[in-house]
Amino acid sequence: MSNAFLSLAGWTFLPNLVTGWLQSLYYGITIRAGEPKPQPNSPKYALHGRRIHILVVATYLLYTIYEADWEIRQSSDFYQDLGVLPTASERDIKSRFRRLAAMHHPDKVSSQNPSAEGYFVHLKLAQDTLLNPTKRFAYERFGPSMLEWQRCSSMRDYIIQGLQSILPYYGVAAVFMYLLGLLGYLEWGKYWRWLTLFSLCVFELTVISRPHFPIMASKAINPLLTTFAKHPPYLPFQLISLARKLSITLYIAFSQIGPLLQPPTISTMTPEAAMAAQLQRLEATAQAADTEATRLMTMEMSPFAGDPGALNDVKGKVKEWLVQNTIRNDPEVRDAIGNLLQKRRVDAPAGARGNR
Repeated sequence: MSNAFLSLAGWTFLPNLVTGWLQSLYYGITIRAGEPKPQPNSPKYALHGRRIHILVVATYLLYTIYEADWEIRQSSDFYQDLGVLPTASERDIKSRFRRLAAMHHPDKVSSQNPSAEGYFVHLKLAQDTLLNPTKRFAYERFGPSMLEWQRCSSMRDYIIQGLQSILPYYGVAAVFMYLLGLLGYLEWGKYWRWLTLFSLCVFELTVISRPHFPIMASKAINPLLTTFAKHPPYLPFQLISLARKLSITLYIAFSQIGPLLQPPTISTMTPEAAMAAQLQRLEATAQAADTEATRLMTMEMSPFAGDPGALNDVKGKVKEWLVQNTIRNDPEVRDAIGNLLQKRRVDAPAGARGNR
């Protein structure tokens, strides 16, 4: 699950590359030579790119579903290996094994085939597992991994052992979803992601704890697959594996397709309204700066609050500093003083006032 979420976070470059190539190909086919093509920054170009990107991602997601089903069929199961249905009785399983043993027993197969003995051992293991009601229950819900579990002799033992591997899986998935949400990767459809994870957890807990197959598998999915698609029926552990892959597919759809389904936000503000909003923000910033300056000035003057003489002295020093460093250094004030000195009488005695 952790690897899936990490690949989900970084799965953006390839679809964008394919989208750009398909969009160029689409314009090359639909637009005649000499006619103008939509520019990259135009709304029409963005609309076409959004639709093609949705098509690319949806095609990839459908392929991942097919790939997950293909992997399940390739891995096979004990029922397919023996050639019986999941509803087969003990008598049917024994009868079928005897037929296969007659064909694949190492004593009857040429010694030039070294895999014959291993295949016969596999068939014997399949029969022994399916003839044991407890192991058959565990195999149908947890798959071949239950063969490695030790100290399990009852259905309760197998369920407890299975929970020890299921609950950490969803715990790690929840932690990764939360961390990716903090990093800003899972903003759109956050509610639906958590709902999908919770529903998948409830589905898996229900499947492994019930003595019978899920109703939707035995009444709908398996009959449709075996009747119309010639597909072997799903076992509960295969349904769980497929559901997990589908949940990953949904997470990718939420991240890649979900934001594209929202219409682009277009600002309806007039230039005058936008200018007024900017002036309001500027006024609020100026007021905040004035308030902060007043607060800082009050803090600087607080040591002299109880001494009027010292306060007047500070005010005089500040006034002198403003005159010396601010007013007299102003370019306009300096130009005015220079012009005034040029107009003074050159031949006037020291201390005399007046102009020519």
